[in-house]
Amino acid sequence: MLFDGVCNLCAGTVQFLIRHDPEGRFRFAPLQSAVAQDLLAEHGLENHDLDSIVLIEGDETYIKSDAAIRIGVLLGGVYRLLGPTKYLPRFLRDAVYDLVAKYRYRVFGKRESCMMPTEENRRRFLAGGPGGDPAGEDGTAAAVESD
Repeated sequence: MLFDGVCNLCAGTVQFLIRHDPEGRFRFAPLQSAVAQDLLAEHGLENHDLDSIVLIEGDETYIKSDAAIRIGVLLGGVYRLLGPTKYLPRFLRDAVYDLVAKYRYRVFGKRESCMMPTEENRRRFLAGGPGGDPAGEDGTAAAVESD
């Protein structure tokens, strides 16, 4: 998952995902990092004005509300209930997402620099991301590990 590294709401979302994903399927990189920029380019999103989380799962890329819904489905449990919301028109879902994104700094605040992972969470960040190991755990840069 690629996220705005200076956004407190986004950093809180990353912390939430780390706590609720004990298997470690999700990997993270701030949008401001070189690895995120490379992944965006690799998936044809380098010219998009992405004020959004981005979920990359294999060859599939999800942004805005699609990313939030897919993350909920992947987390399972009660979060899987987000799945049926994908049938709502995207323009409505993304309008709500954009409203939250527009005011996220005002409501939740902004960091001076990208969040730094704790020692035990370092492995969850993609190579080249904050604290990520240079080669990554398995030498790949996948935002969601496949089963």
